[in-house]
Amino acid sequence: MLDGFLALYIFMLAAFTGYEIIARVPVILHTPLMSGSNFIHGIVLVGAMIALGHAHTSFELAIGFIGVLLGAGNAAGGYVVTERMLEMFKTSKPAPDSKEAK
Repeated sequence: MLDGFLALYIFMLAAFTGYEIIARVPVILHTPLMSGSNFIHGIVLVGAMIALGHAHTSFELAIGFIGVLLGAGNAAGGYVVTERMLEMFKTSKPAPDSKEAK
């Protein structure tokens, strides 16, 4: 029983620490941090797949499947958002004149 309380304590401590760290980041740095955190989302996805592989009951399989589904969506969505943010920094090409197009 102590293992469950220890895991809950570590989870709560990690959540509080993560919130405090992210809350103090200036707004200008959120884009690079979110881009870099896509790597962490990939690790979460791998962990969910490992947990799903070790599942035995139907409840564990359902929770593992939901974990993999949400982890994959989070990782893919992070890369989509990063790509859209990087598009903002590209230089736009001038529109071609109608005379040059003919």
